[in-house]
Formats: sequence, C-alpha cells, structure tokens
Amino acid sequence: MTQGSIVLGYHGCDREIGERVLAGDTDLRPSTNDYDWLASGIYLWENDPERAMHWAKTVLKHGKISRSAIREPFVLGVIVEAGNCLNLMQAQSIRLVTEAYNALKQVHDLAGRGLPKNSLIKGELTLRRLDCAVIQYLHQRRQEAGLQAFDTIRAAFPEGHELYPGAGFQERTHIQLCVRRPHHIIGYFRVKTR
Repeated sequence: MTQGSIVLGYHGCDREIGERVLAGDTDLRPSTNDYDWLASGIYLWENDPERAMHWAKTVLKHGKISRSAIREPFVLGVIVEAGNCLNLMQAQSIRLVTEAYNALKQVHDLAGRGLPKNSLIKGELTLRRLDCAVIQYLHQRRQEAGLQAFDTIRAAFPEGHELYPGAGFQERTHIQLCVRRPHHIIGYFRVKTR
C-alpha cells in the first residue's frame, strides 16, 4: 500500500452508533485494549462488509466483547487514506516488527520481567497482549527517534477453522486495518444490506 492509497473499510457496531456517525454527531473512537493485536486504533475489515457484520452479530450473541454492547448489528462503511502504513504483508514492515520484538525482549530480559503473552480463548488466538506490546513499542521507538509515525496498520488475520482437512485456508481469515490517526478517515458511508 503506497502513500495516498484509498482503502474501503467496514466497521461492525450497534446501529445507533453507526447512525450517529453517519449523521455527523460523533466519530469512531480508537480501541485502547492491551490485547488489541495491532495496538491502539480504529479497527476495520478491509473490503469485507460481511465479515464486519459477522463480528457485530458475534458481539450481540456473546455479550460485551467490545467497548459497548450491540443491540442491533450494523455495518458502517469507512473511507481511509492509508498515509504512512505499516503494511505487515510487506517485507520491510515485517522486519520493523521483528526488530521491535527483539528490542522489547532485551528490555524485559534486562529488567528480569517476562514479556506479555498472547492467549487463546475457545481455541482461538484472541487476546494478543504480546503482539500489542510489540507494536506499541515500535511506535514508541519511532517517536523517540524522530521518525514519521504510522497512520495506519494493515495485516492479514488468519482466523477460524480450516476450510477442509489439511487446508492452509481458514474460514474467517481477513485483512484488518487499524487507523491510528483518525484524521486519515476521510468519510463514512451507508452499506447496502443484502
């Protein structure tokens, strides 16, 4: 993804929130959980409104696993200018994250502390505290070095059961987009329901 790229993302939320955003009464707010795998930001499913709706329905079914409860699942379309994107499907970005991990591990080793751990819930990697800490540390190091901040982060998220025995494909794999700097959201739109 190059500077200036425009990306369509989809955000699963409660209808009331989505309608308020579309009316211009509010904006999406960043998630700041210590287990958000791409660290703090506004999370979107890239080019996949169906996946965003699935997530909203999952929140409705299983209770609060998001900032606010969902009473009526809704998908909000989001237009994003990617800006300076940490694209974890490109070798250079993967190297940056690997270097951040190695540096963070060294800091923790010197302090005699263990690193945060990713953990499974119901057999799926969902609490990604280690990944969050590594990405946050990368942002911190860049800031301290006076380097340009990342506006967005993009990564493939393998998720769900394999499609068939021995498959390398999983049923809910998707591209996740994390918008770190909300001014890179250039618009919202209503998604047609099918």
